[in-house]
Amino acid sequence: MKRILFFVVVCAAMNLSLMAQEHVPEQVDYQNFMKSKTLVLLEKNPMSDFNMAIRKVMENSWTLTDYQFINDAEFEAYRNNSSYSFLMITKATFERDRTKARYNFLSLLMAERAAKVRDMPDLCSLPLAYEQVEDDSYSYKLEAFIRFMQNHVQLMLNDPSLINKNPFKYYNKQKKDDLENKVLYLTKEDLAKEIDTEREIRDIYPHQFRIVTREEVAQAIAEKREDVVFLHKVGPEKTRIRARVYKMLVGAGDPHFYYFDYAMMKMAQDDAFQEKDLKKIR
Repeated sequence: MKRILFFVVVCAAMNLSLMAQEHVPEQVDYQNFMKSKTLVLLEKNPMSDFNMAIRKVMENSWTLTDYQFINDAEFEAYRNNSSYSFLMITKATFERDRTKARYNFLSLLMAERAAKVRDMPDLCSLPLAYEQVEDDSYSYKLEAFIRFMQNHVQLMLNDPSLINKNPFKYYNKQKKDDLENKVLYLTKEDLAKEIDTEREIRDIYPHQFRIVTREEVAQAIAEKREDVVFLHKVGPEKTRIRARVYKMLVGAGDPHFYYFDYAMMKMAQDDAFQEKDLKKIR
């Protein structure tokens, strides 16, 4: 599929919206979104994990607007029509990443009569994976991301003062204390070696947790388990590219983020949820 490429300018803090956007979102963009029809851009491969997952997710969890699935040609036909919004996979590169790594983001964009797609207001974008990483690494988490994105839109509408600030600071501050009432789901493959056993985690983290499989994370999301928060890590996954590693804690049943951070890789073992991350949330 021809995905949209954003060349991202890195600021001191990563905004929820991709920083390359010429037109950063304003309150009116969120208001217009609520009146729009959301077009979901599918990948060219009809059997892709993303396509199969997003169809079910939209049916189960999308509530804010009417929606329709489209292909590349239809995207080109509709992208200048302000009656539409778009949910789609975009690609991002960061100016200061020497490796020029490319990342897949899930983006919610408003249509606008503009010469370039990068000028479309970006209402919400979340890192999914490095471009080289298979989409089955995140497709089972899409329903939780869709719930969060809709909640984020509602938050921006209810409190416009948060628009164009760094909302992750808001989420980190608001939700960190709530983790003591949640069960933290961690997959072993995402954990650094120094914390990849229950004993090692228990020595640092005082609240409930489980080391689980991807299938157990998917089941918690499907069951809308409000007592579960799961880890979403975005890293190179043994590819040769070393750039950013994103770490997010996401509600399996509630539409919230509980932690967000990222760091540049220095060594291969940095591609993991580390002891220092665990200490930040305890």
